[in-house]
Amino acid sequence: MEKVSRKTTKLCSFYVSDWHLVTMLLPYLNEEINKENKIVTLLETNIKEKVETLVKKLNLKNSEQILNINWNIVRTKKYLELKNILNIESKGEENITILVNGRKKFIDNIKKNIERWMEQNKNVRNIKIINCYEITEFNYNITEILDEHDKILNTSGEREKEDVFEGYEKGMKIV
Repeated sequence: MEKVSRKTTKLCSFYVSDWHLVTMLLPYLNEEINKENKIVTLLETNIKEKVETLVKKLNLKNSEQILNINWNIVRTKKYLELKNILNIESKGEENITILVNGRKKFIDNIKKNIERWMEQNKNVRNIKIINCYEITEFNYNITEILDEHDKILNTSGEREKEDVFEGYEKGMKIV
């Protein structure tokens, strides 16, 4: 049996409000859909209304597909229920983008479940995980978060960590 190789890319993002998050995400997700990536959401906050409002105001090629993404909150953090969501949403897809938003504690829990699901699910070839951290309530050292991710997503798109945080080096403290 031929072993399928998988590429996993982890991005982090920081936002101060749901409007900031949606403004940053929509153009990026529009491009992900152009690349034929399936978008799966695991959200701590419901941003559906804000997405609908902004999509109406923007001229996005993939407006209908964006509106068809599940923008409601995930009501569970249990592995079996998240596994079912991921299996249903990713079924038959080779390229998926998993979008997670919320506070650090929520994202950490979801992240463990995604990693567990990836170990068991080998049919997805390319996985991009975008962890969007709400920064209004945490004072954690962001270096820890940066160290766990490959790149940063901000309003100008996908960027290298060093380009956003000048002088960043893995493990350093950013004050």
